[in-house]
Amino acid sequence: MKVLIIGNGGRENALSWKIRQSPSVEYCQMVPAEPKEDLLATALSGGYDLTVVGPEGPLNDGIVDLFKARGLRVFGPSQAGAKLESSKVDAKIFMEKYGIKTAPYEVFDDFYASTAYLRRCRFPLVIKADGLANGKGVVICHTFEEGEKALEDLMVRKQFNQSGERVIIETFLEGFEASMLCITDGIRIKPFISAMDYKRAEDYNRGLNTGGMGAVAPNPFLTRSHLEVFEKEIMEKTLNGIKNEKIDYHGFLYFGLMVTAEDIFVLEYNVRLGDPETQAVLPLMKSDLVDVMLATLDEELEHRSLAWLDKRSCCVVACSGGYPQTFQKHKKITGLERVENNLFLSGVYQKDGEYSTNAGRVLSINAVDDSLENARARCYKDLQNISFEGMYYRKDIGKIEEGGK
Repeated sequence: MKVLIIGNGGRENALSWKIRQSPSVEYCQMVPAEPKEDLLATALSGGYDLTVVGPEGPLNDGIVDLFKARGLRVFGPSQAGAKLESSKVDAKIFMEKYGIKTAPYEVFDDFYASTAYLRRCRFPLVIKADGLANGKGVVICHTFEEGEKALEDLMVRKQFNQSGERVIIETFLEGFEASMLCITDGIRIKPFISAMDYKRAEDYNRGLNTGGMGAVAPNPFLTRSHLEVFEKEIMEKTLNGIKNEKIDYHGFLYFGLMVTAEDIFVLEYNVRLGDPETQAVLPLMKSDLVDVMLATLDEELEHRSLAWLDKRSCCVVACSGGYPQTFQKHKKITGLERVENNLFLSGVYQKDGEYSTNAGRVLSINAVDDSLENARARCYKDLQNISFEGMYYRKDIGKIEEGGK
């Protein structure tokens, strides 16, 4: 079969790597996330048997609805399902309606009203852009001044365009974060192996929020009892909400969790796989992902099991200098041929036989081993052989024993 993957970042490269392992796949092609009408033309002209949508943008634009209307097999939720990610306010309302625990919050669409509220708040607190912001629309504020600046950036300076016109001001929860990637056919939902990602730009969780600087799997802090609570109180209740709302949902569903000493809370939904969690999780999957996705589209997920390697996975992202703020592109990359582990390109282009940078997050290295210590050592060994001007990466990914998270 022929598979088309929409998107060409690190997540999509990992998806392509896994999909190509399926004996049913003869050809797999990634394409950039262009306007949905252009992507439809590509799918129709190329005779693809399956389209997998990687990033959130096309899902929010209704690409699944468009493809299905033309009789194409496409993996991902409908536009209605995509609202669980594209509007944090809608997601909060959904969680409240179906008894899914989340942090207390207030919603504002006026800058002056939001700053007035800030003056009455206890810090730290969390400010979130309502709309899509490439994983960067969340700011943890420790003082009123930090909160006021975050609101100005979002609501006045329009840092993320219309995405910040409405904001959530949320109670800060103390604990550790966990990522749970799941797959659902709208009738059943099944979890993947857990993961932990590293969002801050600098070692030991300092610096600005990013789209993700690395990940490990499984999450070393998440216990069996945590997973049982997640499945019963969060995963199944979310599926119940999807059913009750009659949402057409055949795809991946990501849960961003905060695990406190008392309970587990949902920080956010993503309606696609996480990046870079995907690069850490999929290398541990023993199952044929294409077979599982096709069963999901046929609403036969109940009859599929997910098998995993009993190993540890580490993924480290190499970035352009200045990311997640202003950064330069077109920097020549050397040493890729010396990589011994999994290499997933994300912000790279090739010209005249040479690779150059083309985004903030440039590439990621993944290694799987019997221990997390060995896996991370292999990642960093590979990264020492790669070079481009301004290259930087966190040095503490997977360094659990020294507080790396």
